[in-house]
Amino acid sequence: MIVTVAKVTELDRFLEIFRTLGADKRREHGCRSARVYIDPGDAQRVWSIFDWDDKDYAGFLADPEIPAIARQLGLQDPPVHADAAIELDA
Repeated sequence: MIVTVAKVTELDRFLEIFRTLGADKRREHGCRSARVYIDPGDAQRVWSIFDWDDKDYAGFLADPEIPAIARQLGLQDPPVHADAAIELDA
């Protein structure tokens, strides 16, 4: 599982690109699913949770088309990766 946090310039634009171009590219690189949450304290900050293994995610990041898609997403800064504090079975 991969978790990222990012600030976006326009939420609707981000969601549209994330759900179309972003989804196609994520599938190409082995992502099984993705969820986006809006930060309750800042409507321009989104948390994205991906069902992705580290190897496939690294391949996604190395894809030469990703910078252009990231620009279309309207990210204010590159996404920050959140580290897991604990992992439990239930």
